[in-house]
Amino acid sequence: MSLLIRNATVITPGLRLEDAAILIQEERICRVFPKGATLPTAEETYDAQGMMVFPGFLDMHFHGAMGYETTTDDPKAMDAIGRAKILEGVTDCCPTTLTLSEERLAKSLGYIEAYRKAPTGADVVGTHLEGPYVNPECLGAQNPAYQRNPESAEIRRLHDVSPVSLITYAIELPGALEFTEDLLQMGIVPSCGHTNATTQQFAAGQARGLRRLTHFCNQMTKLHHREIGMVGTGLRQKEVYLEMICDKIHLCPDMIDLIFRTKNLDHILLITDAMEASHLQEGKYQLGGLDVIVKDGAARLASNGALAGSILKMNDALKNVYEVTGLPLEELVRTTSLNQAQELGITDLGRVEAGFRANLAVLDKDFQVRQVFRRGKKMMA
Repeated sequence: MSLLIRNATVITPGLRLEDAAILIQEERICRVFPKGATLPTAEETYDAQGMMVFPGFLDMHFHGAMGYETTTDDPKAMDAIGRAKILEGVTDCCPTTLTLSEERLAKSLGYIEAYRKAPTGADVVGTHLEGPYVNPECLGAQNPAYQRNPESAEIRRLHDVSPVSLITYAIELPGALEFTEDLLQMGIVPSCGHTNATTQQFAAGQARGLRRLTHFCNQMTKLHHREIGMVGTGLRQKEVYLEMICDKIHLCPDMIDLIFRTKNLDHILLITDAMEASHLQEGKYQLGGLDVIVKDGAARLASNGALAGSILKMNDALKNVYEVTGLPLEELVRTTSLNQAQELGITDLGRVEAGFRANLAVLDKDFQVRQVFRRGKKMMA
């Protein structure tokens, strides 16, 4: 099956092409044609009408959508969540769990694995375990009843249920340094989050291979003039990857602008951290069994007002960053999928180039998603 996308404004890392065309053969991009080039015939044609065509987004951190959590007992949940992610331009994702019992996590991974093998929406490239190995002083919306210290054997058992790509944990916990090495041996990306670590403790983790901070600035050691903490470390060290929730709530516009002007763009990862209220109206919801109230665009625990994920969509995250920073989209776009793919060792996602997977998101000038192609097939009516 061949598909020709015409009249496209192609935006890929380092390049913007007006009035371009993209030829897709089966599941991959065959060729990108600049303006004025002679175009081939194809079995199907899609007119992008001048809209922006990006590499499909890769959301590495989200907990649900459409009233479902990734850790629910409902086997239909991942189908609804996967379809919802498509509506944001997300073609690839890492469903993210919470601080729960091993039994609950294993059951959730079983449902994720079933969906991964037969996806109806965004493809699953692996699961992100957020917790349960978090600092009890930095729980945020994580359930304190299930907080525990790192255990490699537990991760091996869960990894056998469904591939785990990424784990968030506090590097200062007992056994976390050895745990970091074990994760790397299993091919899992270690990430520090929900942490009260000092720069020295993080440096000890770096010596073992730690290079990442989860939802940067949130639930981590703050910047101080006598101890720069995780916020200062993330800004100062070029090789550290930073997850960012750019809903203008978790990070104010000034902080978003500061990070993007301080940090190399190839080490910034846009995420949503979205919970089950994503794509729905404001009201009462849950996150990992904890009551959440969604109001004025923010999701907060009913008990203490702590932020409990977000209702952010990936297309809005990109729009927010573009409006705040004013940086060219061909520079910003790498933070939506290419950086994520490279961190996970995926070599054929994140660019609109020949040989790459035909995972594409078509957005209008207001950053609304108008069409999505996953493996060369239309995903929206």
